[in-house]
Amino acid sequence: MQQLAALLAQSSPAPWFAGAGAIFLIIALLLSVFWLWAMIDCLASSMPTGEKVLWFFVILFLHILGAILYWIIARRPHHRHMAT
Repeated sequence: MQQLAALLAQSSPAPWFAGAGAIFLIIALLLSVFWLWAMIDCLASSMPTGEKVLWFFVILFLHILGAILYWIIARRPHHRHMAT
């Protein structure tokens, strides 16, 4: 039994595990960049200040979900008619 435990302790992880870790790292990095982009885009937008602050906190506290909501809801073109 001790030999089996020693043999298992010496064995290297499965080859697919390293590939899955690299894929996970790339996806996490891309999602982090998307999250940061959403925060910066929100602050640089032409929205009213109150709306900016609200969206900033939504993105900050909901992380990726908040960034996705911002991209879907706040980034779409507003069809507001300006008074002339």
